Amino acid sequence: MNKKFIGLSVFTLATAFAYAQESDTLKVNNLKEVVISDTKFAQSKEKSGKIIEVITAQDLEAKKGQNLANVLSQVAGVEINGNQSFNGKNLGYYIRGGRNRQVAIYIDGVPVSDASGINIEYDLRLIPVEQIEKIEVMKGASSTLYGTGAATGVINITLKKSAKKEISGNAYINMGTQNTSNTSKTSAQDFNQGLSVNGTINKVSYMTTLNSTETKGMSEAAGEDFEEDTFSRVNVLQKIGFKANDKLSFEFFGNYDRIKNTFDNSFDGIIANSDDLNNNSFSEQFRIGFLPKYKYNKGEFAINAGASTIDRVLNISNSWSGTIDNYNYSGRSASIDAFNKYNFSKQVYLVLGAQYQYFDMTQKDAFTDVARENAKFNLLDPYATLVFNSDFGLNINAGARFNTHSEYGNQLVYNFNPSYSFENLPLKVLASYSTAFITPSLYQLYGPYGNLDLTPEENATAELGFESQLLDKKLTINAVGFYREEENTFGFFTDPITFASNYINIDGTYNAKGVETSVRYTLSERFNIGGNYTFTEVEQQLNRLIPKHKGNVDLNYKFKRGTFGINYQYVDHRSDAYYDSNIWATQAVNLAAYQLVNSNISYELLPNRLHIFGTVTNILNEDFQELIGYNTRGRNYKLGLNFMF
Repeated sequence: MNKKFIGLSVFTLATAFAYAQESDTLKVNNLKEVVISDTKFAQSKEKSGKIIEVITAQDLEAKKGQNLANVLSQVAGVEINGNQSFNGKNLGYYIRGGRNRQVAIYIDGVPVSDASGINIEYDLRLIPVEQIEKIEVMKGASSTLYGTGAATGVINITLKKSAKKEISGNAYINMGTQNTSNTSKTSAQDFNQGLSVNGTINKVSYMTTLNSTETKGMSEAAGEDFEEDTFSRVNVLQKIGFKANDKLSFEFFGNYDRIKNTFDNSFDGIIANSDDLNNNSFSEQFRIGFLPKYKYNKGEFAINAGASTIDRVLNISNSWSGTIDNYNYSGRSASIDAFNKYNFSKQVYLVLGAQYQYFDMTQKDAFTDVARENAKFNLLDPYATLVFNSDFGLNINAGARFNTHSEYGNQLVYNFNPSYSFENLPLKVLASYSTAFITPSLYQLYGPYGNLDLTPEENATAELGFESQLLDKKLTINAVGFYREEENTFGFFTDPITFASNYINIDGTYNAKGVETSVRYTLSERFNIGGNYTFTEVEQQLNRLIPKHKGNVDLNYKFKRGTFGINYQYVDHRSDAYYDSNIWATQAVNLAAYQLVNSNISYELLPNRLHIFGTVTNILNEDFQELIGYNTRGRNYKLGLNFMF
């Protein structure tokens, strides 16, 4: 791949659009959008008392060439640190001024986590965006329905479903460059490919999906003449469904995800060298699940059951001994969530449920040996949510969860979420107050710095906002202001005399506040423009890598057989810190603001058979840092084709 090829490819795609037939048969989709995040059962979005950000299959199609972290980082109120760095760079999730441990991630209704991780957080790098059908992002404390970790938000991912015909599928391949702002290689360095076969035969549906990614071409750490790091991922997904009748259905799934990557050392000063030739990581995940559903006259009953194992191996250079240290982690988790929706009337229904979760882990290295028999705990949480949807515009969602933990005891959380839609005005106002908890992780309890006296971190969020649809529903505007408090925050303490270290609960209350607003204007069936703005202000103790101001603007044009889009993102300056090994002290730094302009173009060469696309990211070749001492991507190109059958 060279410059001429890239230029010719993009020109060819643009020309194809320019000459596309103008007689378009597109129709406006008048179906009411459905969300599930705030009740666990499908309901129209207009009845929801939350501003739930929905990323649809059409949205994902328009963002071809982007990974999951890129897509999520464009949502109002969400910052995924590392989304513009090398693929192997670990990610930070910052929703409403929170951190990774305060975000709950669900895939097809089952919570996902790494039981051996410091914060039981889930690694979003494991999921290829090509497997995803839809994403719902619900912000605010949501532990009533989603339990531990749902303090600042829930990322609810729905994977693709089987086609209704007997056999269907697709095969795709994408390739692109991998440059920083200081390099201009034209050869392909980023490869993505996959194959999916699915369908429905009588009452049985099936899906088999294989995806792989290989990336090289840039160093994770920023520096002169640093070696290139590598990233490799393999994903296998198998789904089997059985629809016994209109009331009863079952779905089974199993998936395997594997990541191999090399990485560099943390930045520790200008004189130091972060580059490393030997650091490497291996992660392997197995997940299985069983999802039965039953509908009856007065409601629905469902079970979301799943189990997973994650094994991680880290090999890290030891600069003191000149050897390579080996760290082995293994985590197992299981969740069974059984819940029932009972309709008392068309206006009132009750969701009753109980969730059981189990976690255990092992850790083994030269200094630590944590046995699975000792490092384990379980949670059993009954919960209830009452929903009232009136005929005169008032909607109320209220509920509570009673968390029982095998180690620290009990915890009660609750939510109250009223909203009102005016009859003679295109306006819905909403408010909520909700609480949440974060369970101490196995590592924080039983690891080398463990503390069995840890208690849950507690969060509470208050929200007030509105949503309006104007100009015959072509213009949609929403805005939400929030205030969040957290107590019993997890921290790390080192005794200055003995140098003994352990995790602690920090005394005091910390707060975060902000505003999130979004606008979308559909000028026609073909053309729409939209954007969002986020203002986030957090106390100094929480303020690391969180932009105070962040905005996104996107413009999309749809042809008969293709699409064109361009988007702009602004990220404000952020605070960061690092330990400077040259002066043996922690140094605070300020990372400059940056802006990104990306564009994509796609076209159906053969309708419903062959689809091609091209993207250009960071068109302005902005030089910036997401994290001190690490590289970010400069201007890059990606081309891809998708064959459907």
